[in-house]
Amino acid sequence: MPLRHRLLTLTMLATVLAPDGRAQASGTATRKPATATRPAATGTSSPSTRSGTAAGSATGRSTTRAGSSTAKPAVASAAKRPAPRATSGATRVAIKAAAPASRDGLQDYLNELMRTATNAGHWGVMVVSLSRGDTLYAYNADELLLPASTMKLYTSAIALERYGPAHQFRTEVLRDGALLESGTVRGNLVLKGAGDPSFAPRYADWNRGARPLDSLADLVARAGVRRVTGDIVGDASAFDGERVPAGWRTRYLQASYAARVSALSFNENLAHITVRPSTRGAVVAFAQPVSGLTLRSTVTVRPNSRSASIRVWQDTLTQQFKVSGWIGSRSAVRTYQVVVEQPERYVAAAFRAALEARGIVVDGDVRVGAATPGAQRITAWASPTLGQLVTKMNGESNNHFAELLFRNAARAGGAVGSAQIANESLRTFLSDRVGVDPAAVYAADGSGLSTLDRVTPRSMVLLLAYSAKAPWGDVLRASLPVAGRTETLRGRMRYTAAQGNLRAKTGTTGEVTSLGGFVRARNGEELAFSFLYNGRELWRARAAIDAMGVTLANFSR
Repeated sequence: MPLRHRLLTLTMLATVLAPDGRAQASGTATRKPATATRPAATGTSSPSTRSGTAAGSATGRSTTRAGSSTAKPAVASAAKRPAPRATSGATRVAIKAAAPASRDGLQDYLNELMRTATNAGHWGVMVVSLSRGDTLYAYNADELLLPASTMKLYTSAIALERYGPAHQFRTEVLRDGALLESGTVRGNLVLKGAGDPSFAPRYADWNRGARPLDSLADLVARAGVRRVTGDIVGDASAFDGERVPAGWRTRYLQASYAARVSALSFNENLAHITVRPSTRGAVVAFAQPVSGLTLRSTVTVRPNSRSASIRVWQDTLTQQFKVSGWIGSRSAVRTYQVVVEQPERYVAAAFRAALEARGIVVDGDVRVGAATPGAQRITAWASPTLGQLVTKMNGESNNHFAELLFRNAARAGGAVGSAQIANESLRTFLSDRVGVDPAAVYAADGSGLSTLDRVTPRSMVLLLAYSAKAPWGDVLRASLPVAGRTETLRGRMRYTAAQGNLRAKTGTTGEVTSLGGFVRARNGEELAFSFLYNGRELWRARAAIDAMGVTLANFSR
């Protein structure tokens, strides 16, 4: 039967927001996209300069102070954005899914889709049968392309390979002086981070409601500590000092999905500041109690108003948090989010507040530093298992989790956690265990946010095939969103053969849409696939990718 008679109409709703937040309009694809030119192998680039201003919430004004960015790579990419949501400006794109009954039929369909789906941009696609071990389709399978958040597949694999799913990261409390019988520590108390991305109140449900800092403070009090003569020190020495990975666009650095990277992180390195009116003026405070940080406010109260115009930022030179503007006397309490520029200092201040709330007196200040070699451990806080962390990372497409897990993969070999060492570790793993050419992958970060990241569709499929047989393979597979059911795939491929069947990691930036994972074909074969598109026609490309996924679910031979 001719292929066109076997096509099934599938209407996809794909809304992609441009960097300015507007829905992009659709066009009709009529010609084959130009073949992607292979970029030169990417080398190490110097990190982008950190920005110094924090943005407020949507209820107030926000300001971003520009810094320098890294050199433009062969193929540019915008920063990782939240998953697109349907809006009134959504574009409905009709892309047909097929039900091919042979390998040739599948190839014919995918070739036609590659030819007509988009007018421009670069495609890379590969599909293999894990059941039979053969390649069903390959198009630009060895092209180096931007992966967006499908890079998290590589981060998941290297972390699970190095540590195993049951591993936990432990945040320690150390003392570098004697603990006297009176309960006095003659010296400093050090909070030493181990790259736990879940060190935050919102993950308390993983620990029966226990909040990490409060629980650590309780444990310190139970250990008999009543006074600290020295400082509270935030120790982030497990990682290097690169808080902003190379290739992150400066204009996104005040977004919650691009927070700073630190081995000692708290609340995903976001601070929240509340502003409320009172008869004595504006009351401005940290939502999370802190002790030892400066919060300066010049907010005034405007009579008989329910509105507000607030600016919140952190001064990178003084580390002071600053709030300006006005709030109406009849306004409700307003909360503003700030990306913390020096996470370890903020964590130390929050820890000091938790200690003081339990009656522990701290004579010194809060500061950043490394524990002395002879420091003694008082207690520690264990993260959820790595399997749980990977599941959270891939389900939410959480960049913070990805960056910390990626650097922890470097630490597994005894090195300081850095993106550069993690990239080397990843490439060695791919070459030695997976059979991937090291030049086929370059990871400037672990999240896919960097414009310097490059992978090939073949490397992704080989990684998926390896994971299917690895001891941790079931954990990785279970961590992936399910078409039509969960997380970032909840609204995609619904009411098709892919729903409840296809499991994959999504990737979305301003110039990338991608999908990599597994699907069971109609004849029972287990397939692994990689779909990568780099270009501007994201609304059509994503609909085409969904049609590919449904077609694989319909495939038989």
